[in-house]
Amino acid sequence: MTALDRPLTSTLPRLRPSRAWVGVLVGVLLAVLAVASLFVGVSDVTPASLLAGGGESDAAFLLVASRIPRTIAVVLVGASLGIAGLILQMLVRNKFVEPSTTGVTEFAMLGALVTMIFFPGMAVVGKMGVAAAFGLLGTWIFLRVVRFVPVRQLVLVPLVGIMLGGVVAAVTTFFAYRLDLLQSLQQWSQGSFASVMQGRYELVWIAAAMVVVAWIAADRFSVIGMGEEFATNLGLDYRRVVAIGMVIVAVITAAVLVTAGIIPFLGLVVPNVVSLIIGDNVRRAIPWVAGLGAVFVVACDILARVLRYPYEIPLSVIVGVVGAALFLWLLLRRGSRAR
Repeated sequence: MTALDRPLTSTLPRLRPSRAWVGVLVGVLLAVLAVASLFVGVSDVTPASLLAGGGESDAAFLLVASRIPRTIAVVLVGASLGIAGLILQMLVRNKFVEPSTTGVTEFAMLGALVTMIFFPGMAVVGKMGVAAAFGLLGTWIFLRVVRFVPVRQLVLVPLVGIMLGGVVAAVTTFFAYRLDLLQSLQQWSQGSFASVMQGRYELVWIAAAMVVVAWIAADRFSVIGMGEEFATNLGLDYRRVVAIGMVIVAVITAAVLVTAGIIPFLGLVVPNVVSLIIGDNVRRAIPWVAGLGAVFVVACDILARVLRYPYEIPLSVIVGVVGAALFLWLLLRRGSRAR
């Protein structure tokens, strides 16, 4: 064993346990926050009230009909949006993109407005399908536009996406205002789980199914993250994998939109934090991104309910403030490292 080998072999055993302990910590923290989420709210739902009233009490009914569905929805939304951001970053080969900074969310909102105008009586599943189709179109347009952006200009890519999303959002707002649908549109644009209850959250399981698809194709996403030429030289069908990734991002974005509204910056911050911990291997990153995304959204949802108790702040406000601060930190961090 050479002198160069000794530090490497002595370091590896230390890194693996630390990462394992971080994973255990994330799991424990998620379990604690999920249990706390069940008992946070205006109505009296506590272990004492559940034991005193039994299974037929109002507290038990509220727990089953509202608190448990809300907690499940928050966990699934956090996990799936983080995965959508991770996949989109692999497709674009840029760490500063996610559905809300690429115009995908705004295109999905446009699809939701189209359903309100032309198909007002459409079922929620149909609305999600139309929003997903528009989100898929938005993903395709963004990928075509960023081909003309120099790869080294990392900051330009999200700026192009934000400008594209701003144009689509302006068009959507204009037609909503002219057709007196602005108030209905605002219910979709503000991310909140206040109205989530039994029978109104099940679509997020479709987003969870997309996470499974992303896990199955994880190695292919890792390869296309190295570039089209590299992936083609390895015999990978680049366009097919990109199409799968576009479908995953669009369906997750649409499912979250029709369930809880827009939740910004989540898909950007969580994958970058995970990348700092374990690197860019998609298969290894997916469980971490899902876990940290769920922890982040559950924690923000609890804050939204307790900061102005008994009133509830929209979740998108809490996530937007924290996510924007972390986004700026990531930009400054990358900029300082580039210099």
